Amino acid sequence: MGWEGLIEWMLKEDASDLYMKEEGFPFLRVGGKLARGEQVLDRQEMDRLLLFILGREGRERFYREKEEDTTFEYSGRRFRANLFCQRGKVALVVREIKKYIPTFGELNLPSSVLARLSSQRRGMVIITGPAGCGKSTTLASMLEYINKNFPYHIISIEDPIEFILEEKQSLINQREVGKDTLSFSRALRSVVRESSDVIMIGEIRDRETFETALNAAETGSLVLTTLHTIDAPKTVERILAFFPPQYQSEIRFRLSHLLKGIVSLRLLPSKTGRERIPAYSILLGTPTVRKYIQEGKIDELYRLMEEGKSSGMCTFNQILYVLVKEGKELIMRKHFPRATNPRN
Repeated sequence: MGWEGLIEWMLKEDASDLYMKEEGFPFLRVGGKLARGEQVLDRQEMDRLLLFILGREGRERFYREKEEDTTFEYSGRRFRANLFCQRGKVALVVREIKKYIPTFGELNLPSSVLARLSSQRRGMVIITGPAGCGKSTTLASMLEYINKNFPYHIISIEDPIEFILEEKQSLINQREVGKDTLSFSRALRSVVRESSDVIMIGEIRDRETFETALNAAETGSLVLTTLHTIDAPKTVERILAFFPPQYQSEIRFRLSHLLKGIVSLRLLPSKTGRERIPAYSILLGTPTVRKYIQEGKIDELYRLMEEGKSSGMCTFNQILYVLVKEGKELIMRKHFPRATNPRN
């Protein structure tokens, strides 16, 4: 059995991730836990896999550059792959990209709040959370909502493109870094001249990308993006950390006027071990939130989220309480409350 058998094993077990490495055991992640397989891929089999995923030129580029993010299709299904080297050998992580884009309700996220954020004409919405918590799927769901309901021009800038969007009411252009543009920042500099209504940036990675995204939002577009942060206050802190102290007052002012919302996601392990249950916290750009950001009162954002239920805001602890009340059998992790206000 070659690498194809490992992909079939992944699909059969409904695993979220498949880990493969040269001369090492494969692993699956099922319900958040790792399970080891017995088949070991040798260099020849791994080279055959790279050829299938990347093609001849891409395989040569990978051997030069030692890492690659890409997507590929196998047996009518679409996958995302991150390839890298460890101890001089090839390794990769594979995740299936579902063709069907779920609705907000199917993601167990608050439909009314996400619909409201998706319906904004301008500004910035940030989806945050650790790797593998559903940020990309949530962004795709928001774009699909816009696509179904508004005659807009949507441009996405991704590395790589994950969900393929089919045009409904909206005109859609999806650009992949490395194939359709050389970098996020370069694509963003040109996007303001492409008459876009909605811009989706796969990930904010540095100051230049964020500042260009701010500029795009200020020109009148709705910008949707992601950050690897655990909650809304930490997201604001991370954004400010991109800039030297002398610029932070200006950035707080600009962000306070453009921020429409921050949705932070978590996937919590269940006691069955076969599923993970989504939880979230939400900060919305209300007048008070804007005022606190502008004044630098970032620690007070927890309290506003806690008290803002009527407007759609919430903390992780509040949602955790709801999940437990609904009878969800969760494994309580000690680190979970760190993302919320200690007073909760």
